[in-house]
Amino acid sequence: MRETEAMRVLLKFVLDCDPDAAWRALQSPTAFREVALPWLDFRSTETEGFPTVWNDDDHSVRLRAFGAVTVGTQAIRLSRMSARDPEVRILRDSGGGTGGLLAAIPHLDHRMAIAPDPAGPDSEGRVRTLYRDQLIVRAGALTPVAWYTLWAFWQWRGLRLRQLAPTWAYDPPPADTDDDDGADERGAAQPGTAPEEDR
Repeated sequence: MRETEAMRVLLKFVLDCDPDAAWRALQSPTAFREVALPWLDFRSTETEGFPTVWNDDDHSVRLRAFGAVTVGTQAIRLSRMSARDPEVRILRDSGGGTGGLLAAIPHLDHRMAIAPDPAGPDSEGRVRTLYRDQLIVRAGALTPVAWYTLWAFWQWRGLRLRQLAPTWAYDPPPADTDDDDGADERGAAQPGTAPEEDR
């Protein structure tokens, strides 16, 4: 397929959380679903459901629009990539549609890059996250149609990433604390965030 038949969707912005928290969230199926709702809902088609943290296996999902209409099925195929800059971490999804309308896009190249905000720490000493996202779409003659649809969804996804990022921070309790109840309260995941096990 010629390169001219591919189109890109790009995102670039700063997330209000530290890079470690953002990296944990990218590897969480819970966060993956949260950024798509309510427009799209991803459901695992595997017997045991989603893992708590994405691994390098293929994961089959069913995609429903508006919680009611099944759009099709998709394979999620994740890998962690290295970058020239050791502070940059990249997660790549090279899966694609496997059934229904999604079968028109059998190959996707989605790369998400996490790095410290180049602006440095804020006035309170917190380091935020530079997030970059690239989706390459190849769907033959349907590529322009697929691109417009995915571009619109990616704008929603970017908005949700920015909204949810402040909830991803997780500070483990001090190891020498004697207050077990307090440690449990601090260690619990907050509503709307990925559980600790998902990180």
